[in-house]
Amino acid sequence: MPKVHVRKGDTVVVITGKDAGKKGKVLEVHPKTSRVVVEGVNIVKRHTRPNPKMPQGGIVEKPAPIHSSNVMPFCSKCNKPVRVSKKIENGKKERVCKVCGEVLS
Repeated sequence: MPKVHVRKGDTVVVITGKDAGKKGKVLEVHPKTSRVVVEGVNIVKRHTRPNPKMPQGGIVEKPAPIHSSNVMPFCSKCNKPVRVSKKIENGKKERVCKVCGEVLS
């Protein structure tokens, strides 16, 4: 299975496409297709039938997946999108910012 460089809960910045420059939280990761769903990015409209949750039905806006290569993790210390490296600290493998060395959560 291919690996994806971001995880659920990461803050990422979209670097290309119609939503370039937008920042959001990763809601879902689909490693088989190398796609991620980011909050507030790639919003699509879906027509839904009436159901117990929405008795009226209608048009619902929701985020759709984008390719993981179009996003970069955001470092709060550098305040910009960065690449990630891995370091072993205290017997644990952690992801760190390539620029400042800050541990990404």
